[in-house]
Amino acid sequence: MNPVFPLLALRAFAEVGRHGSIKRAAAALGVTSGAVSQQVRLLEERAGLPLFVRGSRSMTLTEAGASVHPSLLLAFDQIEGAMRTLEAARARKALTISTIASFAATWLVPRLGRFTRLHPDIEIRVEAAASLADLRRDRVDIAIRHGLGSYPGLLSEPLMAPVLLPVASPALLASGPPIRGPADCLDYPLLQDGGRADWGLWLSAHGVAEDPRAGRGTAFEDDYLLIRAAEAGQGLALVPEMYAREEIAAGRLALALDRPWPTRFAYYVVMLPDTGRRPEVAAFVEWLNEEARQPA
Repeated sequence: MNPVFPLLALRAFAEVGRHGSIKRAAAALGVTSGAVSQQVRLLEERAGLPLFVRGSRSMTLTEAGASVHPSLLLAFDQIEGAMRTLEAARARKALTISTIASFAATWLVPRLGRFTRLHPDIEIRVEAAASLADLRRDRVDIAIRHGLGSYPGLLSEPLMAPVLLPVASPALLASGPPIRGPADCLDYPLLQDGGRADWGLWLSAHGVAEDPRAGRGTAFEDDYLLIRAAEAGQGLALVPEMYAREEIAAGRLALALDRPWPTRFAYYVVMLPDTGRRPEVAAFVEWLNEEARQPA
């Protein structure tokens, strides 16, 4: 048997079987009816048996034709799908970025315009959620995660390590007791991070003895919500410096005490092992690192 597959004849057979008509198959393929008829005859000669029962206006699959038509139809549909994927990849480059809402709203999104000006051919989609994305299942190209950098099976590199500042609304500080040292913060309601750990660690780092009040107060899983609560005068909050400076400059928050504290948790750029080889991913990661090196 000739080892060369008659792909044109197989394609014609698949379309005639799909449409039940040489004329409609020819229209779908963008060729003449005569060309389709010739390819079907060539395939029948190659197979050595008829594949269609020919009617006056229709073509019906024989038992032999019906036995192979579904597989061939599926194969050509898959080839078409693969080609559409390649064409889409050539036509546009797109990246999906996943991170937490506070980081997206306060740091990433205000800077994205600079990236799009540098790379107008790369489309960016930002997904902001408190839950961690599954990079493979959710088709996320890059995740910016806040943690200790241990992400099994993934590549991660540090982006920035936040410094926490104690802040509150100017009205709350003006009406409350004076804050001359870290221990004085305990005289105010404390707004907590999701793990209720930051205040205890901050106070301990500044020489304040363990106090049960350090773990009390309303807790927030997202820094954005923590900042909004502080602006509303609900208490003191430990907020990353990169978020706090803008709020302080706008007058929505005030520095309660100039005692910055570098948290152990940092922001990491995380991706699947092979993702970084794509030029658009490498360009975005390089840009992220350049932005992180800029002064606050």
